[in-house]
Amino acid sequence: MTISLDRPGATVEERKLRTALTGHAGSLVPTLAANAPQTEDKRRIADENIAALEATGLLRLTQPARFGGHQAGFRTQLEVTRELARGCGSTAWVVCHLNICAWLTGMWNEQAQQDVWAGSPDNRVAGVFAPTSTATAALGGYVVSGRWSWCSGCLHAQWVLVGIPLTGADGSAPDQGMVLIPLTDLTIEDTWLAVGMKGTGSNTVVANEVFVPAHRYVSVSRLLAGKTDNPHKEEALYRIPFMSGGTLNVVGPQLGLAQAALDLVIRDAGQRGIALSSYERKADAPVVQLAVARAASLIDTASLLAYRAAGVLDDAGARGIFPDRLARARVRMDAGQAVVSAREAVRVLVSAYGASGFAEDSDMQRIWRDSEVASRHASVNPDIGAEAYGQALLGAEASAAIV
Repeated sequence: MTISLDRPGATVEERKLRTALTGHAGSLVPTLAANAPQTEDKRRIADENIAALEATGLLRLTQPARFGGHQAGFRTQLEVTRELARGCGSTAWVVCHLNICAWLTGMWNEQAQQDVWAGSPDNRVAGVFAPTSTATAALGGYVVSGRWSWCSGCLHAQWVLVGIPLTGADGSAPDQGMVLIPLTDLTIEDTWLAVGMKGTGSNTVVANEVFVPAHRYVSVSRLLAGKTDNPHKEEALYRIPFMSGGTLNVVGPQLGLAQAALDLVIRDAGQRGIALSSYERKADAPVVQLAVARAASLIDTASLLAYRAAGVLDDAGARGIFPDRLARARVRMDAGQAVVSAREAVRVLVSAYGASGFAEDSDMQRIWRDSEVASRHASVNPDIGAEAYGQALLGAEASAAIV
């Protein structure tokens, strides 16, 4: 397979949009960094951050252009959330999740999309894919009850998409899907009490016999087969494979966290020495030089893997093709390995920075905690990704890994 870091045939307009949106994200880094302690303490994104994200359009990266969104590709999404994470990992995480759910909403039918955005194009969608619920057929739709944990972005959304199992009269499960529900029909339980990504507010959303009209249901099995309900077949973004896009989406914040840690160490290395040594500047110590070089290379590796995967997905959408199993498995492998490389870079840099990085007022310890927690997201489990890729390479029957 060839390696591409941007989709072949990317237009000037696409690259201009990417440059503009990434520039907006970069301009917010000082604000996000200043608000990071508040975001952690209050366990939700600071209001100033949300207002700034709204003003710069970064909460509408993947919304269909028909509703005023940017309809931006995955390379752009990675670069934007990477920049945001340099200032605040929690904010970047919420942005990537709200945008991936907007992308998924773009795969629904026209009526469902109209429900979400026609009257209020600024509406945001959070979501949980896991079908931890029940769904009973009713006249014109379904009655849904359930609890969906770790719903990142739910504190800043107006709609939620959640996984449901369809159950036949005989108790069989003919399909698994997702439904769109207004947040006003749900309750939020404050359950996100984690050591990292503390500001994401990834709480539990609860439905108690909520009626969902049939047009707000989409089949996951159809999405996994590359089929969507979006009637606007010319919209390249919503032709990208559901599982591949959902997997790659969470990598951007990891890239930014690692870069933020590298920036901290480089800045610190010229200002402080190493205790119990003769080095008055860390920058002069070979041990620090080697650590910085290794971490920078790991970050480069993570970025190259992530951008290669984004190039594959953006190209598939542009050409209207559904990538084969091997290509999809490689995307999952790339995403998992990118996260592992970024996380390892942070670990190297924490040691190079020294024990002072674990002070409560240090940005380094927050970056470290955020990286350790977010990198455990199920979609980027590196071993499951390797299993899928190995099976695809060998032509073996797929097991538990979904691509």
